[in-house]
Amino acid sequence: MPIREATAEDWPAIWPFFHEIVAAGETFTYPTDLGQDAGRDWWLLPSPNRTVVAVDDAGRILGTAKMNNNQAGNGSHVASASYMVDPRHSGQGVGRALCAYTLEWARAAGFRAMQFNAVVEANTHAVRLYESLGFEVLGTVPEGFLHPTKGYVGLHVMYRAL
Repeated sequence: MPIREATAEDWPAIWPFFHEIVAAGETFTYPTDLGQDAGRDWWLLPSPNRTVVAVDDAGRILGTAKMNNNQAGNGSHVASASYMVDPRHSGQGVGRALCAYTLEWARAAGFRAMQFNAVVEANTHAVRLYESLGFEVLGTVPEGFLHPTKGYVGLHVMYRAL
């Protein structure tokens, strides 16, 4: 599956599924009423961080990932990433391809590890995917996330050495 650098011109294709996922309030700690301009600023990261898109053979965007330092300064050797897959293309390996890509990016960029700070415990598909790629749950913030249907659920901190 081709994965390429995202551009500002990609935002109109990313926004509909980005908005759908964020507004659902089930997997991201973003405000559910996040607007298009603010969403673009949060997702399309400037260099040296990166945002990429996974595309099909026709160039249609299937999903996206953003990659960045998890912390600044003396914590900048640990990477982080976030992923969104267009729900119309879930279950097709898009998330796995994006996650594998970000791990390779982080390794090539000299990061020593990758850490996810807030993986919603109830997002079992993501938790299983990350664990299958070598991540482990280091800890869980009890009731750290208010899920719209499940109530208060935990937020996992997940980690993988590179």
